[in-house]
Amino acid sequence: MDSSLSVSTTMLTCSSKLHHYPPRSFRFLTFSLPIFRKLGICPKFLSKSPNLTVRSSSSITAKPSWEFQKKGSGKEQDNKLRALREIFTRPGVNVDAYIIPSQDAHQSEFIAECYMRRAYISGFTGSAGTAVVTKDKAALWTDGRYFLQAEKQLNSSWDLMRAGNMGVPTPSQWVNTVLAPGCRIGIDPFLFSSDAAKEFKEDISKGNHELVFLYDFNLVDEIWKESRPNPPKEPIRLHDLKYAGVNVSSKLSCLRSELRNAGASAIVISMLDEIAWLLNLRGNDIRHSPVMYAYLVVEIDGAKLFVDDTKVTPEVMEHLTNAGIELRAYESILSEIESLAAKGANLWLDTSSVNAAIVNAYESACYKYPWDSAKSRKKRTANLDSNGQSGGPCAVYRSSPVSLSKAVKNDAELEGMRNCHLRDAAALAQFWAWLEDEIQRDVVLTEVEVADKLLEFRSHQDGFLDTSFDTISGSGANGAIIHYKPESDSCSTVDGKKLFLLDSGGQYIDGTTDITRTVHFGEPSAREKECFTRVLQGHIALDQAVFPENTPGFVLDAFARSSLWKVGLDYRHGTGHGVGAALNVHEGPHSISFRFGNITPLLTGMIVSNEPGYYEDHHFGIRIENLLYVKEEDTPNRFGGIGYLGFEKLTFVPIQTKLVDISLLSVAEVEWLNSYHLQVWEKVSPLLDGSARQWLWNNTQPITKL
Repeated sequence: MDSSLSVSTTMLTCSSKLHHYPPRSFRFLTFSLPIFRKLGICPKFLSKSPNLTVRSSSSITAKPSWEFQKKGSGKEQDNKLRALREIFTRPGVNVDAYIIPSQDAHQSEFIAECYMRRAYISGFTGSAGTAVVTKDKAALWTDGRYFLQAEKQLNSSWDLMRAGNMGVPTPSQWVNTVLAPGCRIGIDPFLFSSDAAKEFKEDISKGNHELVFLYDFNLVDEIWKESRPNPPKEPIRLHDLKYAGVNVSSKLSCLRSELRNAGASAIVISMLDEIAWLLNLRGNDIRHSPVMYAYLVVEIDGAKLFVDDTKVTPEVMEHLTNAGIELRAYESILSEIESLAAKGANLWLDTSSVNAAIVNAYESACYKYPWDSAKSRKKRTANLDSNGQSGGPCAVYRSSPVSLSKAVKNDAELEGMRNCHLRDAAALAQFWAWLEDEIQRDVVLTEVEVADKLLEFRSHQDGFLDTSFDTISGSGANGAIIHYKPESDSCSTVDGKKLFLLDSGGQYIDGTTDITRTVHFGEPSAREKECFTRVLQGHIALDQAVFPENTPGFVLDAFARSSLWKVGLDYRHGTGHGVGAALNVHEGPHSISFRFGNITPLLTGMIVSNEPGYYEDHHFGIRIENLLYVKEEDTPNRFGGIGYLGFEKLTFVPIQTKLVDISLLSVAEVEWLNSYHLQVWEKVSPLLDGSARQWLWNNTQPITKL
């Protein structure tokens, strides 16, 4: 590997630095990523520190496409655009364009309804996308998962930009093209990470444009007004220690050790799943994600949670008090950041996730306090007193140490994930037995009705709380919409003569699931069987992969695509994402993707999805998804003195053999499928009876290659 892409990994316990850890040990993890911008690997601003993690490797490089775009009257959307543009000329605003991202102030993928500003202004409801509105144009960028959905939902006032297609502008390039030089581009600084805002500012400066932070109000909120949903008020709950595995005091102690080692005296944590994990709390502010809206500031000698205190029950208050955590109003975070600078705190900032408003508030406050000299400024982090304080405030720019520690599951978290996956598998067996019977009896079912029935089966399982995302229930052509969400007023019926793709998951008290299966209720065509089999071959190849320690996920991505590549096929999404333990279904910092900007190594205890697919637009979609966790492999050799890793399965649900073209499979691949189905039967059948148990038996029978 090129030396510029090498990964140096350091894993820190509270007392020592180690090279390897068994899954049961708790630690905070940081690593150095020497990434060079000139290689075009990562668009983030890394000049401040070599220790920044690429949290998301998805690109916003885009290409407009109108070939399939569905145009409608969209009078309501046009009125919204008109109202938004009227605000551009207000005193104190005075902008020529406004950028509306998908995220909330915490860079969340899934957000509360009251923060779905991009969906409100554009009509596009996918979870990823960026809208740019000028005085006479509107454009929306989204990635390949949502192309077909966006084509259906955007009206003629919007230009759809297909991110990832070659040869067309990014949002900043587009702005530089469509606006005359010297324009003002407005953003809500709470909705952009500091890195994203700085990158955008640099890019539009090439067109002589100015980036304007509009702190006082969000322009979309101004036109949303009374119809905007209220902020969530659901109570926070404790996450039991038997599922968390490590108590809050131990986690905070290790974090404070990290602060001292880095020369920081405080850290601001804004990612909601990091706060929930660190404090062993769970919330219900966002559908599918058991998190609460909050910020957390941890200092050497204390901690403050910025949250709506009406959500804090007496039990949670006692839990926080025992951990030495004080409550503060959610809205007071900026004043606290300024206070930290005032007392000379060196603040650890993950600029890839902390919003631009917070980072700008700290950096601005730092200039209010004297520095000894430029030389002493560089030495601040090495000259701290016993409380981690320096002679003046100085930022420590590094990736959050919580992110990687959360991703490496301890024994209790892995046990919870194993257990909930078996209960989830039982629910799915009951569901598939029911659905096959209904289809065979020619019962007409919509995609929504099928998704609702699956929810019913899951809800009967112990510890079930919610789905982990909106169920993707796609029949025929709808299966080709990678993140399709059926709506009751527009969805299709499940056609027994077409492929049916079901991607679903559950949030349980002890874990989180995510599984996709593709089935055919009739006789699949030879084309469908070949495509399915090649997807299965990629799934098997990744499942069986063995790789050296410190291998980043992108190295493994080709394993899952190779069989498709052999016949000129591919898919427009990553192969694997991290999954939280009773937390977010999408979790970083690791992934398995063709986007090689993310060089986070896969570590023992990490959970990742294995979900290759293939999609023929307007015809069908195929995806096979299991969750895996990374484990140590006992290889006969240890070349270079390093260890090797592999995967262990968490998901145990049959893969439909009717769709398999056995002639394409090797003997080893047939053995893998038969072995997997034997495990499914042995693990899940004790949880079933009646027709569901019979369905499981029928669908786990071995196949033979003649």
